[in-house]
Amino acid sequence: MESRLIRSKPLLALSLLAASLFSHGVMADNEGLAVTPTEVTVGQLHSATGTMAISETGSIQAERLAIEQINASGGILGRQIKVIQEDGASDWPTFAEKAKKLLVNDKVAAVFGCWTSASRKAVLPIFEKENGLLYYPTFYEGLEQSKNVIYTGQEATQQILASLDWIAKTKGAKTFYLVGSDYIWPRTSMKIARKHIENVLHGTVVGEDYYPLGNTQFGSLINKVKLKKPDVVFAAVVGGSNVAFYKQLNAAGVNSSKQTLLTLSVTEDELLGIGGENMAGFYASMKYFQSLDNPNNKAFVEAFKAKYGKDAVIGDVTQAAYLGPWLWKAAVEKAGSFDVDKVVAASPGIELKNAPEGYVKIHENHHLWSKSRIGEVQPNGQFKVIYESDLIEPNPFPKGYQ
Repeated sequence: MESRLIRSKPLLALSLLAASLFSHGVMADNEGLAVTPTEVTVGQLHSATGTMAISETGSIQAERLAIEQINASGGILGRQIKVIQEDGASDWPTFAEKAKKLLVNDKVAAVFGCWTSASRKAVLPIFEKENGLLYYPTFYEGLEQSKNVIYTGQEATQQILASLDWIAKTKGAKTFYLVGSDYIWPRTSMKIARKHIENVLHGTVVGEDYYPLGNTQFGSLINKVKLKKPDVVFAAVVGGSNVAFYKQLNAAGVNSSKQTLLTLSVTEDELLGIGGENMAGFYASMKYFQSLDNPNNKAFVEAFKAKYGKDAVIGDVTQAAYLGPWLWKAAVEKAGSFDVDKVVAASPGIELKNAPEGYVKIHENHHLWSKSRIGEVQPNGQFKVIYESDLIEPNPFPKGYQ
């Protein structure tokens, strides 16, 4: 009946629909956003090019899959989601420029984006000034909380501290060599790690080195690791540098039979480039691995591979990115509005009981309750989950680590 009315009297139908929406407060709430009676526009802001593309491509794919599934199920508040995609190009000023375009020019209702903390820090002032809403999917150092960001990855207590506790307990580790890429996330993460190693675990940091993003020469580091013989190499090398780092480690005979290594930043996405044989037996601390054995994850992996090919892999950040559109949908529907302030107010307490990683819930501090997991790298490029914690309450400002 309604579709017949629209075909025969389109202008009248649209005006009646607009009046109805306005009377329910929906269009009034969305003033200034790219929301029409049939469509809502969102932004995607990741590195599709540059050294971070190896890590961020999965996020782009997962967010698109979630949005397609939401649209196929009827959309949000009767509207289909339209996506405007921008490329941050692994360059932080570009991220800031593109964020401003999405919020000011395109007037998107939400943005799903960023990977590195450097890119997030670059766009944060813009989201706060323009009152935009960012869903950020990457595990990160914590020490941040914003009204304008929902953090769908882990913060430090859920990843860094939990994994150090695990390795100290299970391996009796006392000496650690810290290594990372040279920007805010690895440096802050290692600052937190050092405090935990020295003050809580009563261990020793025997070395600490950082390398520029995109660096491919790790010979001197490998020689130092061989000389120091730490119980654990604790690594936060990111992006394309991981390929060179782990291939060179393996070529130099630094493998799991001789050296324990725990990484915060290698997921299945990076392993695709590194090759599982070059990291076999090393460990990664994540909240999600593709190999998780539960019905929700099996359905997610099947849908992802159906869309992106049977050889596609899914890493921790990819899964966390997939959660973004679903959490936004739930908050919008709870608020009955796309208005950022109302969506933000509705977000705490939002639950996803069918997330691939399992149950997740948005905390009042805009982070997620999640589990800590340790995966052991397998030669086939997947991880064997060897440890899983209970749900950990997010605490982005842990006392004594700031």
